[in-house]
Amino acid sequence: MNIKRLKWLYPGMLVKRWISLSIFGILMISMGFVIAIFEQKPENKAIAGLIIVLGIVCVIIAVKRILKSLMTVLLPEPARAEDRLVDKIYERRILEKGPKIVVIGGGTGLSTLLTGLKQKTSNITAIVTVADDGGSSGRLREEFGVLPPGDIRNCLVALADSEDLLGALFQFRFKAGKGLEGHNFGNLFITALSRITGDFAKAIRESSKVLAIRGRVFPATLQKVKLVARRKDGRETVGESRIREEKGSPIDKLYLMSEHCKATRESVDAIREADAVILGPGSLYTSVMPNLLIEGIQKAIIKSRALKIYVCNVMTEAGETDDYSVSDHVRAIIKHTHPEVVNYCIANISRIPGPLYKKYKDEDKFPVKLEENDERWLTRERIELVKAHIAGTKEFVRHDSFKLSNSIMNILAEKKKVKNP
Repeated sequence: MNIKRLKWLYPGMLVKRWISLSIFGILMISMGFVIAIFEQKPENKAIAGLIIVLGIVCVIIAVKRILKSLMTVLLPEPARAEDRLVDKIYERRILEKGPKIVVIGGGTGLSTLLTGLKQKTSNITAIVTVADDGGSSGRLREEFGVLPPGDIRNCLVALADSEDLLGALFQFRFKAGKGLEGHNFGNLFITALSRITGDFAKAIRESSKVLAIRGRVFPATLQKVKLVARRKDGRETVGESRIREEKGSPIDKLYLMSEHCKATRESVDAIREADAVILGPGSLYTSVMPNLLIEGIQKAIIKSRALKIYVCNVMTEAGETDDYSVSDHVRAIIKHTHPEVVNYCIANISRIPGPLYKKYKDEDKFPVKLEENDERWLTRERIELVKAHIAGTKEFVRHDSFKLSNSIMNILAEKKKVKNP
């Protein structure tokens, strides 16, 4: 016999007594059935039934206590171990059967959607822009030559099985310290891992394991790219952070300085296998569009038979989408890509409360308009408009992750009904 198996019999393992109780319960059940079969007297059959019930109770208690003993060792926080086990079983048995969804974008919008979607399915792939060149990500990009980790970090935390302590750690921003001020711990962690492994993609995979995420996160490309916006007055703005900051002439054309950059193979494969490809939510020109300008990703979306859903922003963005309506957002995507990239558009119809409206008005940001002309244009382009109350309006105006994920799942469910009436 393997010596390791004998360890179950060591003192203090807290399983022997419960194994013994389960064996005793099984013997009682067996004895009860024997009595019930061979005894003819009604009173003996009643005793047999009682013995069977007691045996079942013993087995249930024993199994429950064995599981509890194992959970307190295998799972942290013993007080929550049972809840976490239920979550794990739910994820494995239910969420793994969910639809395959690919979400493409970056920034806060993408992580907001992922927070809601992970409650519906664990078959999620986030394809994240690497055009960011501002803040902590931009500094790490310049100093260490790594791809910007900020948007990827946000997606990892959003998909994390537990968003409490580890999530807070990854999102922790240093507010002091020479060289550390302004950096996120998660950004530093991913950067350090990429230097140790020599592979940015591997660093993301290992970070995914640390956070035990539901789904997968891939950079759109592993090449260093710079985003360039050509304005209608002929000026060019180079760099994602400068495009966000510079105001004045509207954006006419967006392109990547590394025009022929290759998409990551995993991203292309995920799009090919997807049931739905979601574009956004997020900044149109600096979060969503940079991914679509990568030839491999754009071609994969065009060829894909998945539902292609664009989630339109709730508010316009100063310097990027001033005065844009819903159809203007979709027009910009089609202009830079292909008409087959979008076949559904989700637009918010919730009203923005007065105090929040004023706050955003002071920043030159306004609700994205949805008018009859928008609906007519979308209909002509064979793009189905889905109007929904999906805005969260507590402290900030942004998409409500659960309402938005419900809208997406409803579209998938309706499409499935049409396909299989």
